[in-house]
Amino acid sequence: MEEQFETLESAHEFVALLAETVAEAKRELERDMQRESATSRRLDAPRIAAYNVSKLELHLSQSRRILNDLRTLRRLLFQERKSSKKANSAAAEDLTATAPSRSNSFAHESLSAPTLERSVAA
Repeated sequence: MEEQFETLESAHEFVALLAETVAEAKRELERDMQRESATSRRLDAPRIAAYNVSKLELHLSQSRRILNDLRTLRRLLFQERKSSKKANSAAAEDLTATAPSRSNSFAHESLSAPTLERSVAA
């Protein structure tokens, strides 16, 4: 039973199967209620059962929607994490790519400073 709820997808599948079973039970109850006469006291028990099955069906539908929302939110969060990781790695690559050129520009500036001093002195 633990394996069925390891992921949101497995929980969603389980709730979907349970909802199908509940819908089948509801259809059977409706058939049983149609067989009984309208004034029979035996009809009260299936009516109560049908009411409770309808409530269960509603709760399962809500649970499926909640699980679906959670799956969607998880996908969005993972996409944001992936995009932020890509942005961070791209920024790090930009820094490493520009860092050598900056050091080269500093080296170029240090080489050109004596040249400027000579030209000013002349």
